[in-house]
Amino acid sequence: MISYVLKNRKYLMLIILISVFPIIISAYCVDSGNNQETISDTQYTCVEVPRYVVFCNDTVDLTRYDRHERMDRELMAFSFMHSTSIQTIKRANRYFPVIVPILKENGIPEDFKYLMAIESACNPLARSGAGAAGLWQFMPATAKEYGLEVSSYVDERYHVEKSTYAACKYLKESYSRFGDWISVAASYNAGQARISKLQESQYTDEALDLYMVEETSRYVYRIFAAKLLFDNPSLFGFRLRSSDLYPQIKYRTVKVSETITDLPRFAKSQGITYALLKNMNPWLRDTSLPSKNGKEYEIIIPLKDEMDYNPDFTVPYSKKWVVQ
Repeated sequence: MISYVLKNRKYLMLIILISVFPIIISAYCVDSGNNQETISDTQYTCVEVPRYVVFCNDTVDLTRYDRHERMDRELMAFSFMHSTSIQTIKRANRYFPVIVPILKENGIPEDFKYLMAIESACNPLARSGAGAAGLWQFMPATAKEYGLEVSSYVDERYHVEKSTYAACKYLKESYSRFGDWISVAASYNAGQARISKLQESQYTDEALDLYMVEETSRYVYRIFAAKLLFDNPSLFGFRLRSSDLYPQIKYRTVKVSETITDLPRFAKSQGITYALLKNMNPWLRDTSLPSKNGKEYEIIIPLKDEMDYNPDFTVPYSKKWVVQ
């Protein structure tokens, strides 16, 4: 018997450890409880819902239970959709510097950059199942109404600057109708006519107090949550470095007003590949660009010496986004 135990002592020790380990841990936890309330008082699963949020200089009270819970839902969504939330911040570093000056130029509050962020996750190639496209997710008919060209060759919904100018036109028109920016934000999802009809039938001008379909009722709270995310990503558990963010790409502009029959050949003549041409100009939708009544297009060409990724020179759009 003794010989058997000696030969198998490693198994005996394992059995003893398995038996004793829970007792040791339990004793440690009881002892620790006498010295501190919890192991870590600052680690929480959920981002705390604030008592209020400021949007376009208006203070929105979130203490009422329904507003609190709606906000809580969107904060949880941003917290646990890690890859989408983090990539949205990374892309924003490239596109916020482009769209924010256009918003300011047109008298649109800067907070509407968060509307763009939830619409497309800051992806200029975003396309919904319903057919909305680009950073601002215009439907084809609406895009044309606000001055964007949409055809099989050119789709300016994918043009960062032009689609932003079109969005500004919509937002300004909507503000002249409603007179408050929260209703404007809600109308971007539901449509101006729909919001007006709901306000009239439900006897309130407060867009946040309207009974609406789920997508629209969540929409403005999602914008609020996006603002909190961009104000403090680490609050959501996202700790980024400057080198994690996507830099702006330096480029030169080529103006064309005549037909380009072969865009891959054109790209080669400019010293880049067709893939890079499409990446920098996603509004080009075919392999050719027909002339349209002498309309001039501006094609951007990345600078050859500036295309290599150099994280040491990536500048954060906001210092709040990074921990170092």
